[in-house]
Amino acid sequence: MKLKKLAQLVALMGVVGPVVAQEAAAPAMQRVEVTGSSIKRVAKEGALPVQVITFDQIEKQGITSTEQLVRTLSANGTGADNMTSGNNVFGADADRVSGGASFASLRGLGPSSTLVLLNGRRIATHGASGKSVDLNSIPLGAISRVEILKDGASAIYGTDAIGGVINFILKTNYSGVEASVSTNDTQAGGGATRRASILAGTGSLESDRYNLMASLTVDKAQQLNGRDRSFVNGYQPGRGLSPDTTGTPFANQMAGAGTALGTAFQLPGDANKYLQANPLSFQGKCDSIAGMSQYQTALWKDVTSPLRTKYSCAYDYGADYVLQFPVERANLLSRGTFQLAPDHRMFVEVLGSRTKATAILTPMQVQATVANKNLYPVGGAYYQDLSAYIPTFDKTKPISYKWRANDVGNRTQENTTDNARVLVGFEGNFGKWDYKAGISRAESSTKTKLTDGYSYTDKLYAALATGIINPWVGAGQSQTEAARQLIESTKFRGDFQHGKTTLTQIDGSVSGELFQLPAGALAMAAGFDLRREGYSFGQDVDATQILLAPGNAALKDASRTVKAVYAELLVPVTKDLEMQLAIRRDDYSLVGATTNPKVAFRYQPTDFLLFRGSASKGFLAPSFQQLYSGSLSQELPNGVVDQEGCAKHPGVPEYCAIDRLDYKTGGNTNLKPETSKQGSVGFVIEPFKGYSASFDYWAINTKDRILNRTPQIVLANYQALNQYIHRNPDGTIEYVQAGWINAAGSRVRGLDVGLRGEGKVQDAKWTATLDGTYMDSFKFAEYQGQEYQELVGKFYTRDLYLRWKHNASFGVSRGDWSGLLVQSFSSGYKDQVPNNGKGAPPPGFKPDVSSYTTYNLSGTYTGFKNTTITVGIQNLFDRDPPFTAHNVDEVVGAGWDPRVADPRGRSLSFQLKYKFM
Repeated sequence: MKLKKLAQLVALMGVVGPVVAQEAAAPAMQRVEVTGSSIKRVAKEGALPVQVITFDQIEKQGITSTEQLVRTLSANGTGADNMTSGNNVFGADADRVSGGASFASLRGLGPSSTLVLLNGRRIATHGASGKSVDLNSIPLGAISRVEILKDGASAIYGTDAIGGVINFILKTNYSGVEASVSTNDTQAGGGATRRASILAGTGSLESDRYNLMASLTVDKAQQLNGRDRSFVNGYQPGRGLSPDTTGTPFANQMAGAGTALGTAFQLPGDANKYLQANPLSFQGKCDSIAGMSQYQTALWKDVTSPLRTKYSCAYDYGADYVLQFPVERANLLSRGTFQLAPDHRMFVEVLGSRTKATAILTPMQVQATVANKNLYPVGGAYYQDLSAYIPTFDKTKPISYKWRANDVGNRTQENTTDNARVLVGFEGNFGKWDYKAGISRAESSTKTKLTDGYSYTDKLYAALATGIINPWVGAGQSQTEAARQLIESTKFRGDFQHGKTTLTQIDGSVSGELFQLPAGALAMAAGFDLRREGYSFGQDVDATQILLAPGNAALKDASRTVKAVYAELLVPVTKDLEMQLAIRRDDYSLVGATTNPKVAFRYQPTDFLLFRGSASKGFLAPSFQQLYSGSLSQELPNGVVDQEGCAKHPGVPEYCAIDRLDYKTGGNTNLKPETSKQGSVGFVIEPFKGYSASFDYWAINTKDRILNRTPQIVLANYQALNQYIHRNPDGTIEYVQAGWINAAGSRVRGLDVGLRGEGKVQDAKWTATLDGTYMDSFKFAEYQGQEYQELVGKFYTRDLYLRWKHNASFGVSRGDWSGLLVQSFSSGYKDQVPNNGKGAPPPGFKPDVSSYTTYNLSGTYTGFKNTTITVGIQNLFDRDPPFTAHNVDEVVGAGWDPRVADPRGRSLSFQLKYKFM
């Protein structure tokens, strides 16, 4: 088998072809394993599209975390899987136990559909949510490169990789000592990052028959607050954005039987009966309190009843979100490799990491009602008499109110996740037959402490009923010392919940040539994968006693066994045509067995043209949490509409503007596995030496897709899902049953584009690359019978499916100097329309969210002995995130969307690396 010129270029591109899976460059004709296949073959040949990113590229781009790296991938989704978006308690897919975690989501199909590997093997999923590998657990400072198999449903690694595979390849066989330090500081302040790492190794497999190496990386990210960035502004009513909440630091009074406002109030000459009031609203002074404003009733009149909002203030609590919360990470990798015989090696690998992330949420919203027994008492020092504005105000009655309890503090959770894996492996060859085997044990445990902002419900309600705490603190005022001490006495601080996932794995494979065919050798591989997966989740205290406590219901010691076998053939049909045939059988102890095939081809009729394609089936079993998590009661934001009830009782708030509607979520033991059919076809062309392009069209059809059905979806589709709406005897909604279901499915189509050029001008070498993804279609049906909806280029609460994303770079090197310019681009989309799309939006509302483009520039100098210095500017032109008018209750961000943009702004990075030997 000869190396084709095109195959060499393809491998260099890092966009389309597999690469050598070794630390050092492979000698000519050396057989190596590439991501997507277990058959070792001549390097740089293959049929599947693999994108490769080297550690050098990562450093020069100023990338400081694995999450940041994955977000640069055009094939990765644009969803709420990053740490900023995940810092939420509401939303279509808010994960209340993944604070401090981040996930990959290739093709936007969700974290569970992306298989994240370390050196080609699985690692434990996140200890709390259990749904996928936390990217924070990947030792970024110890990797050699990242290989992204964009062709999903791998028969080799697992057919649960419906979206694709991300394989992090660690450094091996390193000799010497090197240390590096790096900083990244924002121009506008806040959100700085720091990193220090050391890598040491000794011994040579070739001469000493052993190699020992270890890597330690410690990094820290500082807090960045929403109010530190001007674009974080949820009060821009002229553009269609204003806060849709009446939970304010200067509380709004509410109507209710037995309260000062009675069941409703009227004003002279006005027949309407109103439900809330605030003296600042009557005075036109809502904005006298920082973050507050007059509620924009006209903007939300069909979402929240004007009877509740006309005389109320609103609060821009979206601007209180922490855009980057404090994170501390430490990753340790140690590896020993021993040459047992000339063709046989044994290695022991130990990986450990700790991530401490402090998730900071906005202060809780408290309602003082008759039922809660926390009304403000008559005779209290801060009793607020509204008789001057409301003639019917009864000051002999206590006050019901809605209060954003800023004085209780931000809800703060300290999430500590520990990851560990021990792997013992063997690899080598018997003549032309290669083998590898391994046994490993991996664990991920997450412990959550509540450190501020949470109170025992009964203690806080009793404290509010004393009248000592003032829910109407004016500008320049503060709570008394007695009130502060009383608030402090209600708080819960301490261990709150914990989760743990385990993975015990034994795997092995053998590959080699069976016999010669006229066009070449028929090669095969066969292997097995035995896994024992476990998950547990528990509460350290009774969470029902803590107001608005986060988390899931307990799930004790669930486990399952997975048995998998696979086989693969590499068939040279003709000199220019090669077929890859694979089949995999998985047997899940709690789900059942499945057999799934995969076929791929590689056809190269000339030196400058290569055709390739694949087709496969996928199988994704539901997770433990999706199957068995207990029922958890939560609340929706204000203003929810019961469409069926509101049609029968127009204008009645209990149906048309429900205040804090209850809903329940939990596992579903009746879930079926998610299945898929997918394929790709494409070509690579090199019209001129040094210039090449690849185009791969792909399609993924899923069935029985596993999704967290939200209460909003149930209410919006009440005709089809009415059995999940539970009502009281009077017809009002008691609660909505949400949770995990098998949705009808999705149909996804797209095109991956890779371009590369390279050349030389005098003594200077240059390279130019582009990696882009065009999303042709993403159609989705939430439940059986629903018509598939096109989501590309439209606002959506779960993910944004952008039409086009790319990462392009231009690099120049000469002698000791090199420079790199990187452009990242995300196309715009149709914005969420205010007032639920009813009526005409304000004149300043623009229906399209702008595209987002940033540039990163870096320069590297290696002229000092054993020293490398890299200086970079990220977001060179200080581009703010594009404005969006989306409702902050559904997606994090006030005036911007963290699924698309980086809030840090322009930043300066500096890295110093020194090799001691």
